[in-house]
Amino acid sequence: GAFDALSADNFKLIFGDHLYVVSYLRSLTVAALSTAILLLIGYPIAYAMARLPRRWQPLAMMLVIVPFWTSFLIRIYAWINILQHDGLLNQLLLALHIVSKPVVWLSTDTAMYVGIVYSYLPFMVLPLYATLAKLPHSLSEAAADLGASPRQAFWLVTFPLSLPGIGAGVLLCFIPIVGEFVIPDLLGGSTSPMIGQTLWLEFFTNRDWPVASALAVLLLGVLLLPLLIYERAQRRQLEGRS
Repeated sequence: GAFDALSADNFKLIFGDHLYVVSYLRSLTVAALSTAILLLIGYPIAYAMARLPRRWQPLAMMLVIVPFWTSFLIRIYAWINILQHDGLLNQLLLALHIVSKPVVWLSTDTAMYVGIVYSYLPFMVLPLYATLAKLPHSLSEAAADLGASPRQAFWLVTFPLSLPGIGAGVLLCFIPIVGEFVIPDLLGGSTSPMIGQTLWLEFFTNRDWPVASALAVLLLGVLLLPLLIYERAQRRQLEGRS
């Protein structure tokens, strides 16, 4: 019942129920794939921002932050209007003769990933930009003087030195995406819910608070692991510098 105490039986129920296991695995998969896409998109943006002349960098940063000036829910509902059957995206594709009939975007994984990547992109770009902007151009120049091509200078000098920013951006995106509820609920399909949706179901629909609490405790344990790994890597880096 709703007022039963949290016990070991609740955790046994979670591990024995296919729904909960699938929800966790789906959440981790969606978060990992979304974070990888965010890194692939966010790194070039942050790198380009860091290479801009100093006077243009504040403007570029402001453009990245601008979406935060609008309500999160309003931005997600805007994507619903864009991705619906007769929405802006389908109208554009039809006008360009790319498709012959409207494509189903809404209530699919594609729509969910679009919403997640759009919403979390600033969280990836800003820590990457903060790290890349601090790297002196003299390092790349020194690598070029030693015979490295621009590509070699990037992979051997710039990329390794930007790893702290990558780690921070990955954590800032991965951790909240695992527990994301609003975007999958509004844009995604209902075939396989994420753990945030399952938590909502248990808390507010089924009112099974002990099971919901057990789910939340397990989720916290899962999310503590990447934090501990990052903290340990940061400590090793600081010890290596000293």
